[in-house]
Amino acid sequence: MAAQPNRTQDLQQASFLLILAVVSLLMAVVVYPFAQPLLWAALAAIMFQPLYRRVLRQVRGRRNPAAGLSLLIIFILVLIPAAWIASMVVSQAIVLITTLQQNPIDLAALFDTVYSSLPKVAREAVDRSGWADIGMVQTRLQELLTESAGMIASQAVSIGSGALGFFLSFGVGLYVMFFLLRDGERIGRTVLCAVPVERSIADRLAERFLGIVRATIKGTGVVALVQGALAWIALMIAGVPSALLFGVVTVFFALVPVIGAGAVWLPAGLYLLVTGDTWQGMFVLLVGFFVISSADNVLRPILVGRDTGIPDWIILVTTLGGISLVGFSGIVLGPLVAGLFLASWSILREQRDEDREAAERAAIRVDVHGHVHDDPATED
Repeated sequence: MAAQPNRTQDLQQASFLLILAVVSLLMAVVVYPFAQPLLWAALAAIMFQPLYRRVLRQVRGRRNPAAGLSLLIIFILVLIPAAWIASMVVSQAIVLITTLQQNPIDLAALFDTVYSSLPKVAREAVDRSGWADIGMVQTRLQELLTESAGMIASQAVSIGSGALGFFLSFGVGLYVMFFLLRDGERIGRTVLCAVPVERSIADRLAERFLGIVRATIKGTGVVALVQGALAWIALMIAGVPSALLFGVVTVFFALVPVIGAGAVWLPAGLYLLVTGDTWQGMFVLLVGFFVISSADNVLRPILVGRDTGIPDWIILVTTLGGISLVGFSGIVLGPLVAGLFLASWSILREQRDEDREAAERAAIRVDVHGHVHDDPATED
């Protein structure tokens, strides 16, 4: 008779879990249009939580004024400069493409200069590879620049129609960030209590998640910003037009492992050397090799303190996959997913090792005299 109530209870629990899954799915569908601003709001709340705590102490524990003041500081010191830099980068990009359209680079003359300086063996290798047909390469490049200019022009025309959506997402992100700054710790504890795993496992997973966020944003994002700033200064000193644009491009390349910031400063330095700007090219290459490339090795241990344990090839694949899936947010989302994936499997392995050690300690042992012992320390 006791089996019937148990069966009924299991059916009720299964029905509740099904309802919970359906409601969670509907919730995800409803908030999906604002998934990216919610993601950035959550990451910003995690990163600026120390600022909120400091402000909270200054306002004597009043959470609403502390969250509002923290949000105002973030808006003034981070968001306004970012918007100003973005507007300058867009204007420099339009000017650069327009200039290249009106005064295209004479790749034929540039190629002849490089080709004539090569040794005979290298010139023969270039001839065999087919790269000597520079006219075709220049035609393709001009077509690419024309298409790029048309795309930027179309985006500039449509920016008015997308402005409402942008400002709506921006406002939602700021609004959510206010509450995440104020109630983030309490929300985190509630989520940990609701996760259907042991509390010790949930605590370890949350700890490693915060470590991954810190390493991804501080150890990757901040380092990329520093490398981009150094590249901008070096190119500006060398007299490269649109130096700020190339500095921002350096930031994006620096976020991708293996490729790195060298994808910008190395071609720029070589181009300056080839075109006759010798000291400018040497300056950019020296700064790139000894300053920009060294920023990663110097700053990452200071900002993060320890390695995240994620191999570079996994970060590369997940970063590129995240960009193709969700756009710019994939630069952060991809490594976060990879870190959580590796952390979850690592915790599972640690849990199994702990269970196996506990089982070995609790195993019943029989000594040479045939006596049974529960504790291995009592063996003869």
